[in-house]
Amino acid sequence: MDRPIHKILAVFGTRPEAIKMAPVIRALQADPSFSVRVCVTAQHREMLDQVLAFFEISPDHDLNLMKPGQTLVDITADSLRGLDRVIENERPDLVIVQGDTTSAFAGALAGFYRQVTIAHVEAGLRSGDRYSPFPEEMNRVLAGHIADYHFAPTDQAAQNLFREGISKNVWVIGNPVIDALHLGLAIIDREGEGLYRQQYQYLGPASRVLLVTGHRRESFGGPFEQICIALREIADTWKDVEIVYPVHLNPNVREPVNRILGKHDRIHLVEPLPYPHLLWMMRRAYLVITDSGGIQEEAPSLGKPVLVMREVTERTEGIEAGTARLVGTSRANIVAAARELLDDQNTYERMARSVNPYGDGKSSERIVRIIKGTYHA
Repeated sequence: MDRPIHKILAVFGTRPEAIKMAPVIRALQADPSFSVRVCVTAQHREMLDQVLAFFEISPDHDLNLMKPGQTLVDITADSLRGLDRVIENERPDLVIVQGDTTSAFAGALAGFYRQVTIAHVEAGLRSGDRYSPFPEEMNRVLAGHIADYHFAPTDQAAQNLFREGISKNVWVIGNPVIDALHLGLAIIDREGEGLYRQQYQYLGPASRVLLVTGHRRESFGGPFEQICIALREIADTWKDVEIVYPVHLNPNVREPVNRILGKHDRIHLVEPLPYPHLLWMMRRAYLVITDSGGIQEEAPSLGKPVLVMREVTERTEGIEAGTARLVGTSRANIVAAARELLDDQNTYERMARSVNPYGDGKSSERIVRIIKGTYHA
């Protein structure tokens, strides 16, 4: 480090960021070397609050930016104004942001404008297509070029940074989403796993559960209809399969999902699951079908094959390791990939037993040691 870091401001605004930042914040708070302050933009509101409560994190600043009909311009401008005031008042030595959200980009930019050192967690992910995912790909590229310290989850992510001329202060530390997974499962087991099982007793004990999540804006319209048609075909074809689909709040998701998948007796459309319930359902699932980045990383830690409903992914390590398969949004491709995993036990076992490339659950510990200047890879 160029100078000692004592006061740290953690900035995030969405549920995925909160999940990945929670173990980092807890690890920093446990070290007396640091004074840690937390600022949420609340780019998400209800889903963010659930994660904060689960991990017992109380924000020091809440910008509460979520409002109906807001645009990317609204979120960016409001985040930048609010974060500038917080940084001016807090005067941190370090601002730490995570991932690729508008909150992460605005947090990095606001810190840069105040000439504060910026650390970027989950640095170096790239899809290679600036419009997919949108706007996340450009958010993470811009945050990466603003940041001073880069916590890359994998060697490949670090190589992406090197190719862009970012070679100073890059560390490969794994992804703290795996830390959060281990921490979350420990909390669930301590509370009693039966509490969760009771809430989902509509699932047949012998059923093969397919957990589905989908919300990417690049899939709105025709691609989402293809996804839904594929899911209905899967449910119609395999009578021992039940699909659990926590439906995103965005009306561009809800309309086709409810229209095409509603009223099927083995497709359960539920509200977005609180994080611990999502972990429980992922552990219960036979197969995961998703367009989520975090779930591509989490599910393999539980031995669950992942079908990724995207045309490109910045998490190519999972594809290369065999824990995930890129299937896009075509009905035929989704059904064919599901068929292979549902009908061919050898293929299923190969994916389920592949080694997760995203970390060992000690990423937060490494981040603390790096900031203290005591880390040796």
